[in-house]
Amino acid sequence: MTAEQLISFARGAPSLDIVDVEGLKAAAVRAFDTDPAGVTAYGTSVGYPPLRKWIADKHGVEADQVLVTNGSLQADAFLFDHLVRSGDAVVVERPTYDRTLLNLRQLGSEVHAVTIQPDGLDTAELRKLLESGVRPRLAHVIPNYQNPAGVTLSLEKRRELLDLAAEYGFTIFEDDPYADIRFRGEALPSMLSMDTRGVVVHASSFTKTVCPGVRVGYLVGPAALIAEIAKKATNLYISPGMVSEAIVYQFCVSGDIDRSIRTVSTALGERAGVLAESLRRHLPDARFVEPDGGYFLWVELPEDVDVEQLAPAAAQRGVAVVKGSDFVADGGRHALRLAFSAVTADRIDEGVRRLAEAVAEVRGR
Repeated sequence: MTAEQLISFARGAPSLDIVDVEGLKAAAVRAFDTDPAGVTAYGTSVGYPPLRKWIADKHGVEADQVLVTNGSLQADAFLFDHLVRSGDAVVVERPTYDRTLLNLRQLGSEVHAVTIQPDGLDTAELRKLLESGVRPRLAHVIPNYQNPAGVTLSLEKRRELLDLAAEYGFTIFEDDPYADIRFRGEALPSMLSMDTRGVVVHASSFTKTVCPGVRVGYLVGPAALIAEIAKKATNLYISPGMVSEAIVYQFCVSGDIDRSIRTVSTALGERAGVLAESLRRHLPDARFVEPDGGYFLWVELPEDVDVEQLAPAAAQRGVAVVKGSDFVADGGRHALRLAFSAVTADRIDEGVRRLAEAVAEVRGR
């Protein structure tokens, strides 16, 4: 297969046609014109101050509760490094983002995976875990259009999770990069905005709403926690990238980000619909929850389809997928994560048709 023929459902990134390249170019010119000293200097470890303030206003918090980082994965790493010690119990969703699992394992934490349901984390299962005596330091939750499962945590479960965190003394890490990419249903309030007891630390990113290349993410949390992490950030890199953060600030303050969100959400809504329709047509015995937003759809295949065999068979047909087993500590052998963000609508059905051929080959072995 040539590169031109490859259809990749593997990468959670937007296709170039939905990135506002012209808007970013104009934002870059404005950034250098209006604040050349701020853009070109080292800056501060808490991030580009005007962007920090813009993020604080967006979330209704004070600026000293915000740390702007080089992408949200670095925000995750800072928080894990600050809060989690070897042997600490940590709750994650099952399935969850593969790099979250990797980072927590490297820290030596004791990972407890709690099942995801169509309306998000199974809070009853979590309560049983807590009642059994497990005392987590942290619960990592992706509440909106979860990666990889695509599901959204219900309002009722958000309230229950906040109560459990207060009762059992753990921090909720609300990892929320997809919240603005909604194409169906009503937006739910963040747990950060619902938190009256100081149990939530929130992370997000401009990767999904602006573009991945800017590498700008952030943490929002109690001011004392942010100050402690900022000290570590100073020692690590003096400051994050002022150029990219200043460009993102200009992109946001001009309102271009609102247009970008509409563009991305409209395109991805169409792609998610086409993908669901194609799956129903070509793989009728596959099970999935059609997402209301975000980048991903999680597919459960029949038990006679092993993704260890399916992934290479699909690759031979020019289709890239990610195995479900990458997102759980054990299991996931009959599941796939399909990212529809990078595949234009006119290529999705062909991709699923090829995937169905690969499934038929694996089942025929």
